[in-house]
Formats: sequence, structure tokens, C-alpha cells
Amino acid sequence: MRPEQWQQLEAYMQDRMRDSAHDRQHVYRVLNNALEIARDEENVNLDVLLAAAILHDVGRADELVDPAADHAVTGGERAYQLLRQMGYEEAFAAHVRQCIRTHRFRRADPPASIEAKILFDADKLDVCGAIGIARTLMYAGSHGRPLYTQDENGMLRDGAQDTEDTFLREYRTKLEGMYGRFLTRRGAELAARRQAAARGFCTALLSEVEDNADTACAMLKQLVNGS
Repeated sequence: MRPEQWQQLEAYMQDRMRDSAHDRQHVYRVLNNALEIARDEENVNLDVLLAAAILHDVGRADELVDPAADHAVTGGERAYQLLRQMGYEEAFAAHVRQCIRTHRFRRADPPASIEAKILFDADKLDVCGAIGIARTLMYAGSHGRPLYTQDENGMLRDGAQDTEDTFLREYRTKLEGMYGRFLTRRGAELAARRQAAARGFCTALLSEVEDNADTACAMLKQLVNGS
């Protein structure tokens, strides 16, 4: 890939990043992850991987306008159109589009090519460990979602029982179980290194919230009932 081509892709990405949890630094981390994973694989088309990694979230701005939009689909199409306008062959642009279409965690169509698998793992690495916790909190806060909820008896829900979107629910239903879902050996290794940080944070959060609630409930009962 020529320097001027890379600069055009990079400039387009930077212009499209408007989500604090999916900003340009997220894109660069995914790019770095992808290059690290690619070192462990054979027959990787690095130009396809570079284009897919730098453009993988350009559809995020579409979701901000229309929450029903799928950023993987719209982003893949935007990347395809851009690459064709830049003079890339149809097969190359279509390959990049497919990598981006299948990078999303919740999509039914799994990544097929080695480049798509690398991109999937590189993106998922950025929701692992401390970075993943920080980004999830940023996303939850920007959408007005609480850390946790309590049941009718004031008992803390740990996320697994939540019926509304909370940080703990996102952790329990997505982040906690994703460490066994990586598609490359190197991706799985890098994810495993980060797992303890995420688990430790959530364990500490639950402990602190439970201690806070227990102490406050006892004091409130004494003050209100005079007992």
C-alpha cells in the first residue's frame, strides 16, 4: 500500500469517528492488535487487513444518526465505495467489505477469511481487560445507563438478572464470556493476559456496592425506626 493511499484511508477514518468509546484511538489499538496477531498467521493479505482495520468502525457515525443501523454493514459498504473510488479492484474492495461486515460480536455470519478472523479478534481484544472495562463504562455513561440495579427488596442485581441495560449486565452477558470465543491462537493468548484485570474490577465493584448498601440500610433502619 502506498503512503498516499494509507493517508487517504486514515483521513477518512478520522473524519468518521464521533463516538467516545469508539474513537480514533480505539481504531489504532485494533490496528496494532491486528498486526500483532498477523505475525502468528500465514498467508495474510496485509493490505486487506490494513484497510479493514483502519476502516472497521467508519459506520459508527451511521448508528448515531439511526440506532437501528448496523455499523458493520454500513461501514463495510462505505469502505467498499471508498476503495473503489480510490481505484482498488473490485475483489480487493469486496474482501475488505466482508471483513468489516463480520467483525461485529453479535452478527450471525462469522468471519470466514484469515483477515476477517484477525480483525474480529483484534477488535474483541479492545473490550478485554482494563481497556474493555473503561470503554464499556464510557459507552454506558454516554447512553445514560446505570452501573447496576437493585430488586424490590433492595438487593443488588449482579448483572445476570438485570432486565434493563446496565454496565454489570453488559459485563455478565458479553464481556465475561468472550475470552473463549477468539478465532486465532495469538488473539486468545493476548485476551487471556487481560482477563484477570476485568474480573478483578467487577469483583471489587460488587463488593464495594454490597458493603455500601448493607451499612446504609442498617443505619437508615435505625434512624427511621428509632431502634
